[in-house]
Amino acid sequence: MSERTATATRFDRRLLPPMLLGSVLNPINSTIISVALIPIGRALGAPPSETAWLVSALYLATSLGQPVMGRLIDLFGPRRLFLAGTTLVGLAGVLGTFAPNMEVLIASRVLLGFGTCAGYPASMALLRSESRRTGEDNPNGVLTALAVANQTIAVVGPLLGGLLIGVGGWRATFALNVPLAAAAVLLGLLRLPKHTGDSPERGNLAARLDLPGMGLFAAMLVSLLLFLMNLHLRNGYLLVITVAAGAAFGVRELRAASPFIDLRVLGGNTPLLATYARAVVAYVVAYSFLYGFSQWTEEGFGLSAFHAGLVQIPMFVTAIGVSLVAGRRRGVRGKLLVGAVGQIAACLVMLTLGGESPLWMLLLVALIFGVPQGLNNLALQNAVYFQADPERTASSAGLLRTFAYVGSMIASATTAISFGDRADTGGMHELAWVMLAAGVLYLLVTLFDRTLGRVRAPGTD
Repeated sequence: MSERTATATRFDRRLLPPMLLGSVLNPINSTIISVALIPIGRALGAPPSETAWLVSALYLATSLGQPVMGRLIDLFGPRRLFLAGTTLVGLAGVLGTFAPNMEVLIASRVLLGFGTCAGYPASMALLRSESRRTGEDNPNGVLTALAVANQTIAVVGPLLGGLLIGVGGWRATFALNVPLAAAAVLLGLLRLPKHTGDSPERGNLAARLDLPGMGLFAAMLVSLLLFLMNLHLRNGYLLVITVAAGAAFGVRELRAASPFIDLRVLGGNTPLLATYARAVVAYVVAYSFLYGFSQWTEEGFGLSAFHAGLVQIPMFVTAIGVSLVAGRRRGVRGKLLVGAVGQIAACLVMLTLGGESPLWMLLLVALIFGVPQGLNNLALQNAVYFQADPERTASSAGLLRTFAYVGSMIASATTAISFGDRADTGGMHELAWVMLAAGVLYLLVTLFDRTLGRVRAPGTD
């Protein structure tokens, strides 16, 4: 085989830097805020029930934006959407850095949510196109590299946040987005292919995008997430809107020539639907721990933001090691089962913690949580890649993130309800019981899904 032919059958490694950086912009902003919530609340005079909106605003925007951006990438290719999204991240970073009040800070998180939507589906679309070019289902284990990068950032985020707060205050956690976005834009301009995707005529652009479908999807999702953030009988009208918008969305998508979400294909793909369901409950546990446990270690246990980040170092080390080892093994069912057991074990230990607990017990909880942190995202990502319609890889990947963010919104709402005005030990225990129930459900959904045995990641032994 000639050198040119060998090169043509290998994954283009020049794509890796923008793929990795673009895909981690969302998890870094999702996790770095966890240790900044208490300092922000103190600076702006806001209790945990209000600062929870800094979490929810990002996920509300991202839950809506991920499938929309994924559909646009499926149609037009990743380059333009990647550049637009990362530019928006930089602008949001500037807005958050100089925000004078909570309202502007929340607005900056909304912009961050929309801006970070492009990175992950763009990476999945590039991976699919490279798979077609090289003939490899998983070129050089890039799926594992993406998962490890996301896990690394997700777990190191609190530690990085603590360091930034210690050096420059909580505003430094927003300013970080400016250099990250600049680097992503530069890498996108230099490395991403210019001619990918379709170039539909202006006349059929609206039909290809299915704007009515997107609008109904937005109404359904926003009303649902707002209800989750304001759980009360007086807000029951939001559930009525959710059901009505969902019904209208279903009718629209079944009739549309080019649907935003092809419900016929999705409805016939039971394994993919089960994966999405697992994502919801997995992220209820993961993000309840990330936000709830971090706030409790600061306010209920008395650690500084910096030391609260240090407590999560065992989770960082464990998650990376587990991802690297598990990424070389075929199949996803075993990863999901071990991840479920790890979540349950960590929740049980959380129920034993109190303000007088020794520090090593906090480190133990973080260590145990590193196992599901390293396994679940990797397994869910691999499952979607091999279960999804190849022509809708980006939008299917975007939907995975949407379902994950629904789980994170439930986690945020549960955390706000459990803690109220103060992140004390009683509230942490209430949160742990909810997490335990979600972890058990995750285990059951995985145990009874026999289709997972057929999902195998080739080329990863």
